[in-house]
Amino acid sequence: MNAILDQAAAHWAHIAPLLAEPHDEEDYDAKVAALDELLEVVGDDEDHPLASLALRLGDVIEAYDEANRPIPQASGVEVLRYLMAEHDITQSDLPEVGAQSVVSAILSGKRQLNWRQICELSERFGVSADAFRSISESR
Repeated sequence: MNAILDQAAAHWAHIAPLLAEPHDEEDYDAKVAALDELLEVVGDDEDHPLASLALRLGDVIEAYDEANRPIPQASGVEVLRYLMAEHDITQSDLPEVGAQSVVSAILSGKRQLNWRQICELSERFGVSADAFRSISESR
């Protein structure tokens, strides 16, 4: 066996559990904790020897999330309402959109957000602009 495979075989019993799909929430939580620790070690160094392990472990966690915790589909209006409630703001507190009457018209489906409004809301709330793009589909 070549030297790399010999090293992999010698350490595989310790690494394999990290790369296996989580079988329950406890295992999932352990993998998330391991990834957090890995990311503290690796930081932003893409050339770090453990960077590829962190990426692979992230893929394992993401696959579990997609299979077991699907993100519900939401319209842009629902997203905007959720963010307003989460940040405890009213229609008048959204100067990015315009006057309260404009926000009301958008929330009721009578108007659509324009690209400028979408970009500003995205920046304000720290979410992808795509979250608001479906706002016209909610009518």
